[in-house]
Amino acid sequence: MSEKLKLGFVGLGIMGAPMASHLIKAGHEVYVATRSKVAPEIAASSAIVCANPQEVAKQADIIFLMLPDTPDVERVLLGEHGVAAGLTTGKTVVDMSSISPIATKEFAKKINALGCDYLDAPVSGGQVGAQNATLSIMVGGDEAVFNKVKPVFELMGKNINLVGGNGDGQTAKVANQIIVALNIEAVAEALLFAAKAGADPAKVRQALMGGFASSKILEVHGERMVKRTFDPGFRIELHQKDLNLALESARSLGVSLPNTATAQALFSSCVAHGGKAWDHSAMVKALEGMANFEIGQKAD
Repeated sequence: MSEKLKLGFVGLGIMGAPMASHLIKAGHEVYVATRSKVAPEIAASSAIVCANPQEVAKQADIIFLMLPDTPDVERVLLGEHGVAAGLTTGKTVVDMSSISPIATKEFAKKINALGCDYLDAPVSGGQVGAQNATLSIMVGGDEAVFNKVKPVFELMGKNINLVGGNGDGQTAKVANQIIVALNIEAVAEALLFAAKAGADPAKVRQALMGGFASSKILEVHGERMVKRTFDPGFRIELHQKDLNLALESARSLGVSLPNTATAQALFSSCVAHGGKAWDHSAMVKALEGMANFEIGQKAD
């Protein structure tokens, strides 16, 4: 991308900091704000640190948000010294957080009413994807706005898709999190079954990788289960937040998601045992607790 843009980035956590770094390294003029301490790589860069989101919005033409949850986005967008207070006609707000699709539609209306564009663009790929600029980005909003912002998305991700209108990006992310949770649960059950039956779970996993049961979850999270490496990754508490969005939205739509509810209950069991910050592959620990048997232990 040859054109130098004035970009804003609010939220410099474990995902936001590397994402913003890619924009800075591409040579853009980047204005940032965060409630936490500014990451050393951002502080040492050409980024301009602003006092609050309002100042970011005043300076930048496209403002990206990467925040933990729906209330955080509402506060940063519409609260005191929020993004909305610094917007002028023609600017674009891009929310890359994973939040409520219903709330997203309301946020978009309020930003549109100020004469500005809005995209919801949640991501999948975790911290590794953010660091390697290989995130999948699911976008909701106007196609012309999407096309304008796409070259910037390409600095942060590889699989970038316009799903539909505002809110549809968030809906796609919720669907993604349902699939991921249920796949983690399936891999956990399978490897626990194999280990309890006396087979080597590592060898079973390797055998399954060549067949129809193969998946990214079996590859990455199955290895975590076998090797007992549960440092995040993607924390259980964040996946629980996403499944809450799924279950709340499903309730409002009159849709039953029974296996999503089961996955959420297994995550809750982990949290009850002090595991809210464990990687979400540690869901297996809830199943191991019920079986009184741990993958890697010798079967009787």
